[in-house]
Amino acid sequence: MEPKPAHAGRLRIVVAGWEGGGNVPPTISAVAALCARGHEVTVVADDSVARDARAVGARFVGWKRAPNRPDRSAASCFVRDAELADPFTAFAAWCERIFVGPSEAYARDLIDVMTVEPTDVLVASDLLFGSVLAGEVAGLPTAILATNVSICPLPGHPPFGPGFLPAVSAADHERDRSTAAWAEEMWNGFLPNLNAARQALGRKPLARVLDQLHAGDLHLLATSRVFDYPTAGLPEGVRYVGPLLGEPSWIDAGGARPGSPDRPLVLVSFSTTDQGQSAVLRGVVEALGRLPVEAVVTLGNVLDGFDVPVPANVRIVDSASHEAILPHAALAITHGGHGTTLRALWHGVPLLILPMGRDQNENAARVAYHGAGLRLDLASEEAALAAAIARLIHEPDFTINARRMAEALRAEPPAGERFVAEIEQLHARHRAHPTCAA
Repeated sequence: MEPKPAHAGRLRIVVAGWEGGGNVPPTISAVAALCARGHEVTVVADDSVARDARAVGARFVGWKRAPNRPDRSAASCFVRDAELADPFTAFAAWCERIFVGPSEAYARDLIDVMTVEPTDVLVASDLLFGSVLAGEVAGLPTAILATNVSICPLPGHPPFGPGFLPAVSAADHERDRSTAAWAEEMWNGFLPNLNAARQALGRKPLARVLDQLHAGDLHLLATSRVFDYPTAGLPEGVRYVGPLLGEPSWIDAGGARPGSPDRPLVLVSFSTTDQGQSAVLRGVVEALGRLPVEAVVTLGNVLDGFDVPVPANVRIVDSASHEAILPHAALAITHGGHGTTLRALWHGVPLLILPMGRDQNENAARVAYHGAGLRLDLASEEAALAAAIARLIHEPDFTINARRMAEALRAEPPAGERFVAEIEQLHARHRAHPTCAA
């Protein structure tokens, strides 16, 4: 059955989402912007996202065939990174269980929704390859939303994952070539899964897993050009829309207040999913306890039973509004999730980043590249943590660079408006030229 077109003007938009922690707030921010514009939006996602989607005015449909988390608990997560040997094993598990393995299930769920409801545009997820396949099969204009830096390296960028700085030497370029080949091999280990889904849905096989992303008309990066590495040009259809910095619906807006004005305030926030951050959090709390600072540690409502001796100058809360704390902060300490990183930079706050995996090395590398913070290994001892914290607070260049980044970010047009404009223009182009993509 062909998806039904909606009437002109007010668009019917289907947005594919999934519960991955930090990817949810920017996805919901995008949905909120579409709803505020007057479009009718249906979010198809894990049941744990239902409350957020409905709160901004969208209709919600839970995944039926595809994996579906009922809540945000660690027990419901399909991949528990902390239980796996290393980030490479975790990546393979995510590919098998979410990104590529269930592609047919994700695609069929979306096609069912788009067949019943009039649909003008599909907003797919860059990490749900089945969502992009659904748009290809349905023949709908499809925008792929990336809630972080691009997983497909842009021209002149190093390969995604390890957190390399841009190449400046022959050895760097060779490093990038060999790492890119290894990453390609990792992705293509799941090519049989993707091609089985494509065959079941009447599409030809692909030679590479990442070629599935070429089926989208637009690839919208919810990050900033000024945060990302420089690039000579963007591939056709790739656009920066800027960071979508909505906060989760479950935060406690009154959960924490700034400390005394004569002692620098430090915000500590690691993942909103359990990535095994308890050990590093303990080390950070111990280091902060020995310094003349005030600190607020937010646990992301995910670490039940987190138990550590709490120094007098540290407050630990399940959640609190970072938007309320950061204007008063001198430093943010984090794992380097994209949302936390960009929100700190938006407020001109330098960062100490201890990456745990996923996209975090990439964000940490960009912060270091711009001189707006430092990156440390997770295994860093208390003395190293304390020394880095002292440097970031007392050496002015870090704050100067972070504030320069804040000025550049704030000078950009609002990300929600840019996202909506791209979706509306995509629809208009397809109405005018149905066979034209970006």
